[in-house]
This record gives sequence, C-alpha cells and structure tokens, in this order.
Amino acid sequence: MERHVVSILVEKHDGVLNRVAGLFSKRGYHIDSFSFGETENPELSRMTVVFTGDHQFFDQITKQLSKLVDVRQIEELKHEESDYREMVLIKIKAEEKDRTSILEQLEAYKGKIISVATEYLTVEMTGDQQKVDTFIDLMTKHGIKEMARTGVMALGHVN
Repeated sequence: MERHVVSILVEKHDGVLNRVAGLFSKRGYHIDSFSFGETENPELSRMTVVFTGDHQFFDQITKQLSKLVDVRQIEELKHEESDYREMVLIKIKAEEKDRTSILEQLEAYKGKIISVATEYLTVEMTGDQQKVDTFIDLMTKHGIKEMARTGVMALGHVN
C-alpha cells in the first residue's frame, strides 16, 4: 500500500465535496487527510486528498474522479516534486513557570502566539507532517486543552 496525495481542481458547485468523498466511501476506502479551499481563480476550489491504496486503486479513483462534471484537473503530488504543509492551532496550558519553555519551543518551530489568557496560550504552527507531529508531542508535555489541525495542503513545484 502506498500513500497518495492528489490535488483536484473543481468548479464551485453545490454538492461537489459530497460527490468526491462519495467515490471513496462507496469503495470502502478511508481518506487520511482532506483539505478544501479557494484558489487564485474565483470559479475554482482546490481539494487536496491524502489516501493509502495500491496503484490499481489509485488508477481507478483518478479515472472515476475525472468523470465527474465538476472536476477540471487531477494531479498526483509526489513528495519529491511538491511542497506539503499542515497547520495546527493548539490551546496549551501555560502556567507562568512554563511559559518561557513554551515560547522557546514555539520560536524553535517558527510558530506564532495567537492569543494569551491567564492559564492558556493559543499558538499556531505550520510545517510538514513530521514537524507538526513533533511539535504536538512537545506541547502534550505542557497539557493541550484543545487542538485543531488542517489536512495536508500541497502544490507541485514550479517547472
């Protein structure tokens, strides 16, 4: 089984998200990560879908996706030919005695403080999956009250 990252450009029509996700669920395949958002073209949205499957499934799903009316482009984004990023927002328990340590770790990971409260800091950090995972592990030691993490966002390198 292989990990696949696929960028799908779709027209902004009602139900397009359900139709794409439905192709995976009908076949019993799990989506590992999913992000969806605007592009430079106001008429199109970009979906980045990460899933695990063999080459046969990859071929099958891309053929099915290309048959959807709203799909304009499908591109597999190979790791060595693309830039991948994720973002995480974490509300961390941050007592006064721990704040210096948290801020040093945040700086080392090029993160940002989003908000400060008496007992908590809310921080933002972006990076590849491994960097985000490692940062979350570090923050777990301080106590995570809440967390929200995006799916993978990716673009192919400029040729």
